[in-house]
Amino acid sequence: MTYACFSVEIADRIAHIRLNRPEKANSMIPEFWRELPVAVDRISADGEARVIVISSEGKHFTSGMDISVFMSGGLDGDAANAHVSAEAFRHKIKSLQETFTCLERARQPVLAAIQGGAIGAGVDLATACDCRYASSDAFFAVQETAIGMTADVGTFPRLVKIIPEGWARQMAYTAERLPAAKAKEIGLVNEVFETSEALLDGVMAIARQIVAHSPLAVTGCKAMANYARDHSTADALDYIAVWNAAMLRPDDIKEAFIARGEKRAPAFDGLKRLPE
Repeated sequence: MTYACFSVEIADRIAHIRLNRPEKANSMIPEFWRELPVAVDRISADGEARVIVISSEGKHFTSGMDISVFMSGGLDGDAANAHVSAEAFRHKIKSLQETFTCLERARQPVLAAIQGGAIGAGVDLATACDCRYASSDAFFAVQETAIGMTADVGTFPRLVKIIPEGWARQMAYTAERLPAAKAKEIGLVNEVFETSEALLDGVMAIARQIVAHSPLAVTGCKAMANYARDHSTADALDYIAVWNAAMLRPDDIKEAFIARGEKRAPAFDGLKRLPE
């Protein structure tokens, strides 16, 4: 399937989603918001890929939401029916939020390789991924404040759980550009690479490390990390106990130890394809 704003390639069990509108700074036009959940849900359900990498072409990762999204309904509400328009706009916002929630919902870990600017909704995209990596020229900006609105697609529920709350507030209040080095210092990105080429090479190397492990164990790690983030310690401990009681796979444990002893790569069964 072809998409308007990005390409999708699956090779060596790595799904690579590449934003490919560099001439428009990879801005997120209406098609992007509709198509990304379709692509990610398809990868997740299919199970062929064991990790997803998101990168982009050109100078910037993404300049965020394209102005055409604002003009496609919602902001031009009928003053005579303001409350009715507001109710419809709420549903529009929720549909945009789903575009990035699909990344958290995916069974596979999602790694973001960020060069240049991750601006506005680009921050929301990045924070919905499992891990973020940046080139030395990268920067992050909660740009919505500078254009007269409060970010609503995912900034606040996610960013404040990744970096210190004070920094999340400062980024939002000031709309300042947070450079890659500072982003690493406060935990927004895992690693900074010198160039965009080194960035993609490094992220793909990490993806290959993930691919080498049991897909069932990895998807369990993602499910547990997401659950623990949003629940109490007691609830998270109970959930992992239930998860392993149901899904701990002795064959994978046995294969991991045998492969290590035989000095070879282990061979694990992949995730099952989900019914459509």
